Amino acid sequence: MTQEQILKDLEALATNSGIAVRYEKGDFEGGFCVLKTERLIVVNKKLAPAKKASVLAQGLAEIGIEDRYLKPAIRDYIEEELARAVR
Repeated sequence: MTQEQILKDLEALATNSGIAVRYEKGDFEGGFCVLKTERLIVVNKKLAPAKKASVLAQGLAEIGIEDRYLKPAIRDYIEEELARAVR
């Protein structure tokens, strides 16, 4: 599975979970946040696709995905990124 496909699948998962994904410019990587009543994951649009996917995966893990069906490759990717972030 390519990084672009993983990124698209993570974006779809976020959207299906009621979380908006916004790509913005700035001096940050990104992450999950709540703006007023909107839940969203903000991602720096200048990041490489692999880093964008990592930020999305960590944001999705933060909100909880245990009860959702995911492709095994996507679930593995999220778990690996979460473990990498903890190190």
